[in-house]
Amino acid sequence: MNYKKSYVSKNGYTPICKIGECSLKKLEFGIIELDAGEKLDFNTETRETAFIMLEGHCNVTFDGTKWENIGNRMTVFENKKAESFYMPIEQKFTIEAIDHIKIAVCATPVSQKTEPQLLREDHCVLKLLGEVPYQRETSFIIDQNSNAKVLTIGECYCTEGNWAGFPPHKHDVNDMPNECVAEEIYYFLFNPKQGFAVQCLYTADGEIDEAYRVKNDELVEFPVGYHTTVSTPGYQTYFLWLMAGDYQGFNRSSDPDHAWIEKR
Repeated sequence: MNYKKSYVSKNGYTPICKIGECSLKKLEFGIIELDAGEKLDFNTETRETAFIMLEGHCNVTFDGTKWENIGNRMTVFENKKAESFYMPIEQKFTIEAIDHIKIAVCATPVSQKTEPQLLREDHCVLKLLGEVPYQRETSFIIDQNSNAKVLTIGECYCTEGNWAGFPPHKHDVNDMPNECVAEEIYYFLFNPKQGFAVQCLYTADGEIDEAYRVKNDELVEFPVGYHTTVSTPGYQTYFLWLMAGDYQGFNRSSDPDHAWIEKR
């Protein structure tokens, strides 16, 4: 199976990963793009859904409420703390673009209905993780500190030419609090746009053993298995990461063959 997918830019909502049509059973992903003045009606139906502002600014209206001027960057490389908004299940609303917008749509089926939430830049927590040569800045946007019940979402900015998520790690076994069962997606952008990274995905038994050259607007699904990323020198490497599973959080285990590196 090919776990890599590509997004081709077009206006409107473009679903990329849909349950029943991809390797994932709990996680969906798509992109919204609109030009200034355009509007899009959206219904979350059975999925709690987070909308991460990648580019531009928008207004959102629902149930007599209007959130204005959501967004704080024209590209993800301008500001490492994203603005976003969260919508519970069974929520209808309208997005209106102020300028050209690009929004990542991250969703998972849930049963509990919560409340809509606007998450400004100051909600986002930015941390420097790892050390050279596996150092990156990681933000936490949607987690237990939001109204979401299952989704966990953040952004990663790799140090040029470094690895991210090393040693390779996984989250496909219920061994809490050490590891939880959670699917994940990485969605990549680069500056300059012709950049690329290498995304590895493998299982201990060798059933999955992939290394993808990922380019701008490409993503990789992680239904199971260890994963780690290496960025190319000279390019800014960004990826949005989103998770959904049995637990909400960041519970994972490292490949035991390489875990010693963390303890040096």
